Amino acid sequence: MILVTGGSGLVGSFLIARLLGRGLPVRALYRTTIPAVAGAEAVEWVAGDIRDALAVRAALEGVTHVFHCAGLVSYAPQDEEELLRVNVEGTANVVDACLERAGVRLGFVSSVAALGQMPAAPEETAQQPVVDEQAKWDLGAEHNAYATSKYLAELEVWRGVAEGLSAVMVNPSVILGPGDWQRSSTRLLRYAYQEHRFYTPTTINLVDVRDVVEALLGLTLDTNRSGERYVVSAGSMPLRELLTQAAAGFGKRPPTLAVPGWAAETIWRLEHVRALLTGARPLITKDTARAGRRPLEYRADKIRQELGREFRPLSETIRWCCQELAQGELGK
Repeated sequence: MILVTGGSGLVGSFLIARLLGRGLPVRALYRTTIPAVAGAEAVEWVAGDIRDALAVRAALEGVTHVFHCAGLVSYAPQDEEELLRVNVEGTANVVDACLERAGVRLGFVSSVAALGQMPAAPEETAQQPVVDEQAKWDLGAEHNAYATSKYLAELEVWRGVAEGLSAVMVNPSVILGPGDWQRSSTRLLRYAYQEHRFYTPTTINLVDVRDVVEALLGLTLDTNRSGERYVVSAGSMPLRELLTQAAAGFGKRPPTLAVPGWAAETIWRLEHVRALLTGARPLITKDTARAGRRPLEYRADKIRQELGREFRPLSETIRWCCQELAQGELGK
């Protein structure tokens, strides 16, 4: 029996379909309603929340493998406490429950945000900084709340490994897939579909959700690796290029007007004030306004060598996402 947390999310929903395709029995946690994911009728759904240690413990009865995909992604200041509760305390609950049952193996979905930074290259070389699994988290540096929560969640997994848990982690970059039009990275595709005119001159690292799932499956089920983490990223591209390709996939007009850095700085400050006065979530935050200004590449050589496979080209992934979304209700 395999337990999946976060089964309604982008990674979790595709993972469940692949597990069922392998003929494996799947149990999944849900909080309020059973999600409408492919193969949902073949899944043993259990009501529970990863923040509830007793519920997590009960869900692990008879389980041999756990795929911990549940997590909160947010850059809104009002979500800082919730990020700690979901990403850190929730992961601690999963790790503790796994430790209580001998032989359980954990596959954890982390993020490149938890990696920290590699030392910057000298300015005269003009090299693009590269980050891999060896990057060290700088405790003295400024980190956004989401990155901090994923780093602390990884520490919980490392604690579990030190106490005897067999566990492996994947660190994906921004995951592209035909998911919920209102959530996660799919909102980038919606932005292109809606023919917005503006874009920020930033660079973004991307990966296909199917590649993330294959990496997670291969590492957790087909290897005995433990205490290892793996960057999962197909490469980087300018945000304008992503939006342009997505717009082409939808038959829409691409954005053409770049938002200069000073304007982005002004906008996030105004949004912060609006959020404080109204209680609404800011459309842009300091972290999202500054994300990607410094070109950065996440190196995924380790996972390539481990599993002996390449990532799907990003252009192919973007076309696939657009086709799937256009065929469904979200693209209408």
